[in-house]
Amino acid sequence: MRIFVSAGEPSGDLHAANLIRALRGRFPDAEFVGFGGPRMADAGATLLYPLVNLAVMWFLSVLTNIATFLRLIVQADRYFRDERPDAVVLVDYPGLHWWIARRARARGVPVFYFVPPQLWAWAGWRVKKVRKHVDLMLCSLPFEPDWYRDRGVPHAVHVGHPYFDELCERELDEAFLAEQKHDSRPLLVVLPGSRTLELKRNLPILVRAAAKLSQSRPDVRFAVACLRDKHKAMAEEIIGQTLSTLDDLPAPRLELFAGRTPELIRLAEVAWTVSGSVSLELMMEALPTVVLYKVRRFDLWIARPFIKAKYITLVNLLADAELMPEYLTSRDVSDDLVRHAETWLGDPIARARATANLAALRYTVARPGAAGRAADRIAEWLERSKSGRRASASYRGPHDPASVFDAVEGSEASA
Repeated sequence: MRIFVSAGEPSGDLHAANLIRALRGRFPDAEFVGFGGPRMADAGATLLYPLVNLAVMWFLSVLTNIATFLRLIVQADRYFRDERPDAVVLVDYPGLHWWIARRARARGVPVFYFVPPQLWAWAGWRVKKVRKHVDLMLCSLPFEPDWYRDRGVPHAVHVGHPYFDELCERELDEAFLAEQKHDSRPLLVVLPGSRTLELKRNLPILVRAAAKLSQSRPDVRFAVACLRDKHKAMAEEIIGQTLSTLDDLPAPRLELFAGRTPELIRLAEVAWTVSGSVSLELMMEALPTVVLYKVRRFDLWIARPFIKAKYITLVNLLADAELMPEYLTSRDVSDDLVRHAETWLGDPIARARATANLAALRYTVARPGAAGRAADRIAEWLERSKSGRRASASYRGPHDPASVFDAVEGSEASA
């Protein structure tokens, strides 16, 4: 048994690693190969390319990396042709993954999508790609299967969000928690995102908000939670540049930490975060949170007509209510962040209401075991389809897309 797995972001790398471990329980002798990151490697996968290092977003960012994406598509297609894996599992990261799915199906390899992209929110027209290129959608949110079935995708099942698997098994550093608790001042945790572009666009607003909150609440501590040391160094540079522009505001004391996000969330009384799956972790801790996602005005103008969902935050989507105030914006909303923080820090009733709403949602939706349920579904599908190949893949007509990539391969060989 050989399974190709691809994940293109830190969160996807985590979910893919958990799924690999679950699949190994069903297929002990399986070999896992693909694109991903260090967590997949730790789970025993052989990485053909560190795709997590290429986590990009928005149109222009994709264009600047188009040559790399094309090479990866060719590499994946060649692997499907030569190694004939039994399955391809894709984890989030739309764009490149549609092309990988297309190449797998052209080669007769079944495709499973774990944590599928939120097409219902911004790109409903892309459901036709699901119909063409994906055998089974393993959905994270409870309303997704019905949405897909209503649009002609019968093979969609709800397995739950895999983030809850990690959260329920995570162990916190008790020594770090005890050390930080010696400081009794209220802590506000800043979560500026894991991508470079997220840091550059969102962190300056978060720093300005911290400076403004310091005026009214000088007792508040600020902790910036960075994914790893590389992000911490970048955040330090951005913070330094932003502080130099604060003419009439006091410079807040921002402590930066790498790899301490779970502990800082546990310690905090309020959070400011960039939109992402970390909102589920904040919900698990019932932590009053404001969600920010800063984009360029042009990008927002382009995106607005395609955004169909009421909210951008997973927690709000699950609740169908704005439990976490959210701002998808091109402007400086630091005043709004300060206003919410002042309310939660100064009004016990408002804070209790916010935490109670999040705790109630947690009780309803925080169901661990998504990776195991996804692995069961994949195993069942493969058992029912032992051939693992589509008969149509044996035909390669002049208009079949595989011919295009063979031509590219031929040109590479002759170069």
